[in-house]
Amino acid sequence: MSGPTSEMIINALPLPVLTIGPDERILQVNMAAEHFFDYSRRMMQRQRLRDIIPFSSPIIALVNEVRRRRASVSEYRVELASPRTGVERSVDVFATHLDDDLVVLMLQERTIADKMNRQLTHRGAARSMVALGAMLAHEIKNPLAGIRGAAQLLEQSGTEDDRLLTRLICDESDRIVRIVERMELFGDERPVERGPVNVHGVLDQVKRSAQSGFARHIRFVENYDPSLPPVLGNRDQLIQVILNLVKNAAEAIGADAVDGEIILSTAFRTGLRLQVPGSRERVSLPIEVAVRDNGPGVSAELLPDLFDPFVTTKAQGSGLGLALVAKIVGDHGGIVECDPAPRRTTFRVLLPMSHARDGRESSVETE
Repeated sequence: MSGPTSEMIINALPLPVLTIGPDERILQVNMAAEHFFDYSRRMMQRQRLRDIIPFSSPIIALVNEVRRRRASVSEYRVELASPRTGVERSVDVFATHLDDDLVVLMLQERTIADKMNRQLTHRGAARSMVALGAMLAHEIKNPLAGIRGAAQLLEQSGTEDDRLLTRLICDESDRIVRIVERMELFGDERPVERGPVNVHGVLDQVKRSAQSGFARHIRFVENYDPSLPPVLGNRDQLIQVILNLVKNAAEAIGADAVDGEIILSTAFRTGLRLQVPGSRERVSLPIEVAVRDNGPGVSAELLPDLFDPFVTTKAQGSGLGLALVAKIVGDHGGIVECDPAPRRTTFRVLLPMSHARDGRESSVETE
């Protein structure tokens, strides 16, 4: 039996790989590169490198330097924007020179490594919220009940103007109590029953709920992988996660939008593993659930702190929704990440797959 061909070898690599000719023509690409650039192989082989990345990109200068030095060159944290999709990514670039003045280019997206670091930050923020939520529940809710009771007594004997003020006190007291109650969720450390969950059943229930209420004016598009295995999780909590993300998407689109669209998608991604805090165990996260909207997008300034408590762009928002999403997903051993782009925001949740006790993939009834 003959050995594997070069094409089979580069297609087996999980990172995008391109072979660039002397005239910057793209000669060979692997499947990971097709997915990364959102181009088919046949389409990419008709173009030059500067056709799929901005002409000012340092990657072009890097390729020229490799040719000049006839040696391997690496560059880290290069900002790469795709003219086709408008998505900007941070990548590590590795380039090496071959015979016939060819250059092999390999890219490694930094967001995968950064997701790991940010997830640990999210979990740290959630742990801080546990202590804060417990303290607030004890120190704030009881005094607020007294303030509200006093305001109700004053309302009975006050003038019309006084009643407006006492009603404001009651309403604001109730609002603070609701915030504190949401924060108490961070301190709920009771064990949660988990098992095989069909994420498509979760998405269907969230979509029905949204279309009957806050998202009735928005078009939903479903792009599901029908062969997706079940995830290991708690169905009610996963519904809460996706409902939060869909509600945020609907609010970003706006109540007056006439072309609002939310895309719900699932996919099976191999190759991403996360180390469980406090142990040496590494868990595979192959199940991807994504919620994408065509709202105005997330500002670059807000993005690094998006999942922190009390960070919000809403005038009446508490900033706890995404923090709670990060906590629940972290408790499931997964990752949640935001990929922003102009007029397109995507939240991706990566979760572990459910396995039977003997290590085999478990099954779940279709809901």
